[in-house]
Amino acid sequence: MISAFLLWYSAVVLQSWTPAPSLRGDIVDTGYAQYRGNQSFENTVAYLGIPYAEPPLGDRRFRAPLPLNTTRIEQEAGGDVVDATQYPNFCVQGSNGGGYAGGAGSEDCLKLNVFAPFGAKNGDNLPVLVYFHGGGYVYGNPANWPFDGWIHQTPNFVAVSVYYRLDSFGFLTTPEFSDPANGDFNVGLQDQTQALRWVKQNIASFGGNPAQVTINGQSAGGGSVELHLVTNVEEKLFSGAIAQSVYRAATPTPENQQPLFAFYAERAGCGNGTVVDQLVCLRTASISALARAQDAAAKSGLAYNTFHPVVDGKIITDLPSSSVLKGNFARVPLIVGATSNETVARGTDFTQALKSRFPGLTSEDLDEFVQVGTFFDSLTLDTHDIIQEYPLSEFDSASQQFQVATGESVLICAREILGGKFANTTKAWTYRYNQPNPTQPGTAVQHSAENWMMFNGINTGSNGTGVFTPMTPVEKAFASELIAYWVSFVRSGDPNTFKLGRSPTWNEYFTTGANAKQRIVLQQPANNSMTESGSFIETEPAAESRRCAFVATKVPQEQN
Repeated sequence: MISAFLLWYSAVVLQSWTPAPSLRGDIVDTGYAQYRGNQSFENTVAYLGIPYAEPPLGDRRFRAPLPLNTTRIEQEAGGDVVDATQYPNFCVQGSNGGGYAGGAGSEDCLKLNVFAPFGAKNGDNLPVLVYFHGGGYVYGNPANWPFDGWIHQTPNFVAVSVYYRLDSFGFLTTPEFSDPANGDFNVGLQDQTQALRWVKQNIASFGGNPAQVTINGQSAGGGSVELHLVTNVEEKLFSGAIAQSVYRAATPTPENQQPLFAFYAERAGCGNGTVVDQLVCLRTASISALARAQDAAAKSGLAYNTFHPVVDGKIITDLPSSSVLKGNFARVPLIVGATSNETVARGTDFTQALKSRFPGLTSEDLDEFVQVGTFFDSLTLDTHDIIQEYPLSEFDSASQQFQVATGESVLICAREILGGKFANTTKAWTYRYNQPNPTQPGTAVQHSAENWMMFNGINTGSNGTGVFTPMTPVEKAFASELIAYWVSFVRSGDPNTFKLGRSPTWNEYFTTGANAKQRIVLQQPANNSMTESGSFIETEPAAESRRCAFVATKVPQEQN
C-alpha cells in the first residue's frame, strides 16, 4: 500500500511541477518582482512596460516623478510572475503639427522597455544603452524604435527605451513653480533622470552593468542627451553619450512661458483665479480638455507657443549650448552628428522661420552688421547678420538656402558646437548621415532618415502610430553597419572597436592638426554591394565651420 501510494504521489507531483521561474531565460527577478519578457528572437528577450517611477496622477500631475514604490509592486504581484510581453500605453501625445489632433495615450506611462540577451543574468555586467525618443518633446512612442534587432545582431549589451511625459504634461511652466508646493519645472526631463536612476539600481538584474551606461537619442531625444550632459545632477548616471540630430529648440525662461500658461489654462477651462487656483483646476481637468488646450496653444500665435524644457535655475542653470561653450558639461566620450539635409522648419522665408523658432532673435540679428569674436579654438570670425551669412549665391536654390539656414541653427550645428568642445576635453566622433529614406520622395536626406534604417524601416505618424516598411537585403546590410558602430561605442567608448570588418575606421574629431575636423559619411555603397561599405571619411567643409561658428554667436538670442 505504501509503495503504491508513493508511486501515485510522485506521479501527480512531478506531473504538475515546473522549473522555478528564475531559471528561465526569459524571466528576471529584480528582487521586488519577477518579470516575464517576450522572446522576440532565439537570443533576445524584450521586457516591456516595466515601471520606473510612481504614476504621476492626481495631485502628482505637473510634479517631479517619485521613485518607484517597490513594496507596492511586490504586493500587487502577490508572488506571481508579472507579464511584460506587451508594449505599454504610451504617454499622452501632442499634435505633430501636421493637422492631426493629439490626445492619445495615458498619464500612467512612466515605464521603460528593456531588451536583453536571452538568459542574461546578474553578474554578466553587459554595457547598457538608454534611449530617449524624439518628437519635439511633444509626441513619440518608444514602440516605434525597437531594439530587438540590435540585440539579435550583437547579443552582448542591454538596451533600454524610456517613456517620459510630453507636451504640457511634461513641460508645463509658470514662474510659480519656483515654489515646489505649486509644481516642478521640466518634469519630462526629470522623468528621464528618474529612469536613469532606476537603471542604476536595477539593470544588473537584466544582465546590465550600471557603471557602463551610454545615453542616446535622436532629435528631441538628442536634445535630451545634450541637456543631460549639462544639467545640474550630482549623481553619475551615464558614462557615454550619442546625440543624433540634436534638436536645438529655444530653451526659454519661465517668464517667457507665462503667456503660454495663461492661454493654456483658459482653453482648458481653468482661467479663473490666481495661478495657484488655476493649477488646482488643471490637476482635475480631463486629459481630453488638456490635450485640446495644448493643441490650441501650438496654433495660438504666441511668440513662445510650445511646451519645451526651460532654464529653471536649478536643473538647467544656463542655455545648453552656452554651458557647452563654457566647458560646463559631463566629461564623457561623445558621438554627435546630423543628416545631410536637416531641417524641421516650414515655409520659404528663412528669416521668418528662424524668428518663429527663436523669438529672441531681433531685427539686428537678422539684417544688421554685428562684430563677433572667437567661439571655436581654431576659428576667429568677423561676421555679420543672418541674411548676409546665408547669401543665395552660395546655394544651388532658394530651397537649399532655406534648408541650410534653418537646419544649421535648429539641428546641424550641434555637431560642431558639441564636437569641438568634447574633442578638446574627452573624445568625440562626428558624422554626416547621407542615405535618404527610400519611402520619401526625392534624394534629400531629411530629418530622421537614419531612424528608418536603424529601426526596421519605421515612419512615425500621429498619436503614437508608426508604419514599418520592409527593407531590402542591401538596406539591412547597411543597417547592420550602423548598428555595429553604435553598439561598439556602447561596449567600448569607441565606434571602431567592434565595427564590421568592411566598415572604414571612423576618425576622431579634432579641432586642430593634420586630421582636423574629420568626420564619417554614413551611406550605402553606390554599387549596392552587401560585402563592401559605402561610408567614407571627409573633412568638414570650411563654409560650414564658418557658418556654425556664426550660429554659436547667436546662442543668447536663439536661447539654445
